[in-house]
Amino acid sequence: MLFWLYLLIAILTEVVGTTLMKVSQGLTRLVPSVLMFVMYAISFVFMAFALKKIEVSTAYAIWSGLGTALIAGIGIYWFQESLTLPKVVGTVLVIAGVVLLNLKG
Repeated sequence: MLFWLYLLIAILTEVVGTTLMKVSQGLTRLVPSVLMFVMYAISFVFMAFALKKIEVSTAYAIWSGLGTALIAGIGIYWFQESLTLPKVVGTVLVIAGVVLLNLKG
């Protein structure tokens, strides 16, 4: 269970880092730029911890899929990005892909 918590921390810090990348305005704002690198470093450390017990294909699929969905939501909500049908369908397909990769058969 602890390793799944590590994965969740890795995902959330990566999402915060990506949000800070946008806020940094192309790395022209010091504080968001520095915090972005800190968040990415924390994310990779916790991903490494998670990979001690979780299969890399499973962890990476969840990390990238959930991260993509969260960033899309943040972009729409916080940065007033457009909510289009292709964006919704693409996000649903990413999530469906993560589910398919994690089916045990």
